[in-house]
Amino acid sequence: MRKVLIFLIAVFAFASGSFFSTAFAQEKPGSPEVSVKAFYAWFIKRDAENRGYPLMDKEIYRYVSKPTVNLLRTQYKTNSLPGDAEYFTNVQDFDEADWTAHIVPHPAIMLDDVALVPVTFGSTDKKTNVVFLRKVDGAWKITRVVDTRDYK
Repeated sequence: MRKVLIFLIAVFAFASGSFFSTAFAQEKPGSPEVSVKAFYAWFIKRDAENRGYPLMDKEIYRYVSKPTVNLLRTQYKTNSLPGDAEYFTNVQDFDEADWTAHIVPHPAIMLDDVALVPVTFGSTDKKTNVVFLRKVDGAWKITRVVDTRDYK
């Protein structure tokens, strides 16, 4: 029940926040929005380099919490990652240049010590995810990524 409530709050917050210009997104240094943007800039660039899955790069720990990385790595190694798309993007393929140029984090919604940051990718074929973050040792770290598409 709690998972459903958190998801509904995230969807509502994103829907109501979409009425505001993304120019109003608070991208203060050290903010959840800046952390999300930095992660996806790194992830997309790293993925395009074709040097293996970015999840397996030790640099991912700069952006994603250790328990999340470790669980996803275990699932990756056993070919049991959730869903049928890449975990962090929730798609199978994307336009690297378009997504790199158009990473738009929306204002964070705070639920206790968790920040929910809707982030939209692309300029024409847009894709939005909700990224959950928690402060770990003074830095915002991704703990979960949820797709905003309808469940099918």
